[in-house]
Amino acid sequence: MTGTAPAVLYGAAAGLLGAALLHTLLHGLAEPTVALAFAGLVAAGECVRGVLPGDREQAPVAAAAGLAYALLGPLRGLPTSHGALQVVAVVGLGTLAGALLRRTLRAGRPRSGPRVPPARADAAVRRLLTASFAAVLFQPLYTSGTIDRLPLTGPRYGTFLIVLAALAALCDAALAAVLQHARTGGRFGTVLEDELRSLAGIGTAIVATGMLLSLLAGEVGLWALPLFCTPLLLARAAFRRAAAARATTGQTIEALARATEVAGYTTPGHARRVADTACALGRELGLGSRDLALLEYAALMHDIGQLSLVEPVPGGATALLPTEEQQRIARLGSEVIRRTGVPRQVWQQVARLADPGRLPDGRPDRSLPVAARIIRVANAHDDLLTAARGAGVPEAAGRLEVLERLRLERGRAYDPVVLDALVRVGGGAGGGPVGGAGGPC
Repeated sequence: MTGTAPAVLYGAAAGLLGAALLHTLLHGLAEPTVALAFAGLVAAGECVRGVLPGDREQAPVAAAAGLAYALLGPLRGLPTSHGALQVVAVVGLGTLAGALLRRTLRAGRPRSGPRVPPARADAAVRRLLTASFAAVLFQPLYTSGTIDRLPLTGPRYGTFLIVLAALAALCDAALAAVLQHARTGGRFGTVLEDELRSLAGIGTAIVATGMLLSLLAGEVGLWALPLFCTPLLLARAAFRRAAAARATTGQTIEALARATEVAGYTTPGHARRVADTACALGRELGLGSRDLALLEYAALMHDIGQLSLVEPVPGGATALLPTEEQQRIARLGSEVIRRTGVPRQVWQQVARLADPGRLPDGRPDRSLPVAARIIRVANAHDDLLTAARGAGVPEAAGRLEVLERLRLERGRAYDPVVLDALVRVGGGAGGGPVGGAGGPC
């Protein structure tokens, strides 16, 4: 199902949009002015989309406008009759028009970053399906008169819309998790948890704005649409500043990570390889996106403490040093990292990289961060594999030799769960992406 999930969702969105357009052509456009106003708002929202924290492509104004149209009942006391299929048509056409306009406006401009068409297309499909879901929940009840027959007046009607908007938000989170799971191969439960957590940020603002737009447009008219989208635009700007700050932090950490290489204390690419391996192990063990980001930061800077050494460690291989020396280097590095302003968890993880996994009485040390256990295995794997390559050992034999050496310290220096994950992600004879030239978590 993982590989076919995007195709299924894209097919469902295309089928819904096709059916909606056909229905609109055959039956005409109900309340054309209202439909055009919401389509225009969706298109404008698509033009001001951007990347928010968590590297999520999002068009908050377009999403809120689609949700508002799906939940729109009476307009200034007069009933509307657009129905669920027209909601799909308006949101779909607005999204396509906005994407075309954005592309036209950006034509000829130099690109400031990598192209991300899958993310943009995924977000558009989610928006269409989420608006369709909300419309199916609300419009049949409204057009059939069921809402009028129920005691849903005043605050109760607002509560009813809140419930429907919350269900739409959960639908969007589930769709996002399905697509993200299919794209990255991460554990579905972890991906879904990440998406649900994101609802506490811009997701809540989108849901609240969509619900309020449907209520306010019904009371005061269409002029409320641009006016009450302003707070959402301000929230988007704040989230973009947070994303820019995170990108700057990442660039600073990347630069610091290279300091040991430039100074000749570690081999070229060592920090990046350890970070790639750590991220692969973290994903295999089910870490969420925030924990993976912190893990990557700590892995990139795990060797900063070597800069305090008078003489470099041969080959930069700290895994071959006595435990006490490894701990000293880790704590020195932690003190340096602490002053860079990175999150507290990062320097705490680095400080405990070389701590034994068991207490003096033999019990597992539950206080040892899982990130520290992961980075210790990733670092030892790269140190030993680099040494094997330097000795001319063939790649497959070298990987097996490294794995056996790590297993000798299983349960003492190296966490058994992390070692098992290393085998699954390609740390054995079969090789794989571990320690390669991959990208960030």
